[in-house]
Amino acid sequence: MIYSAEVEKMTCVAKGANHGPAPIPEEGKWVRVKDVQDVSGLTHGVGWCAPQQGACKLTLNVKEGIIQEALVETLGCSGMTHSAAMASEILPGKTILEALNTDLVCDAINTAMRELFLQIVYGRTQTAFSEDGLPIGAGLEDLGKGLRSQVGTMYGTLAKGPRYLEMAEGYVTRIALDAEDQIIGYEFVHLGKMMAAIKKGTDANEAMKAASGTYGRFNDAARYVDPRHE
Repeated sequence: MIYSAEVEKMTCVAKGANHGPAPIPEEGKWVRVKDVQDVSGLTHGVGWCAPQQGACKLTLNVKEGIIQEALVETLGCSGMTHSAAMASEILPGKTILEALNTDLVCDAINTAMRELFLQIVYGRTQTAFSEDGLPIGAGLEDLGKGLRSQVGTMYGTLAKGPRYLEMAEGYVTRIALDAEDQIIGYEFVHLGKMMAAIKKGTDANEAMKAASGTYGRFNDAARYVDPRHE
């Protein structure tokens, strides 16, 4: 250690107070974090790129400082999907400190990592008060059956009104309008279920029919509209 001449000449004064770090909640325990290995928890965070062209939702499951599981969901930019593919390989096995200082290829993913890091090291994780946290694989369960992200895609113009394109239930094929041309329901295809059925050998048309459903007063409509072509 190198000291300046001014410090070298100073007399030594005893240090009385020796307050350690405040304990933070981690997986049902109160932990005084001094090293990165002291940190555990599962949490989610959202990041965005500088032009705000796309966004990333990142889910990490951290055990004793090491990222054991990563779920990378992106929206709004085609290039981000390839960045997410690389990030899914990069993140597991790294400490959260390493991950914070690693180029995760896309600004949105890097920003999401920053936001997650803050939540994790301040004890603001989703599992802060859950004993032993969540098992590895909990992030994948967020996707539900069919393993597809929850995506909502809506479009509207002043001249032509709203179009529902994708809802939580799935890909919207038709919207139902009443006599006043207001939306009262929609028809959808759950793509995850449809693809799972096709993989098992079901005819594509039959699989689509089985994975289809309606929401709202769909059957009471005065007319139906394809939101992508009408």
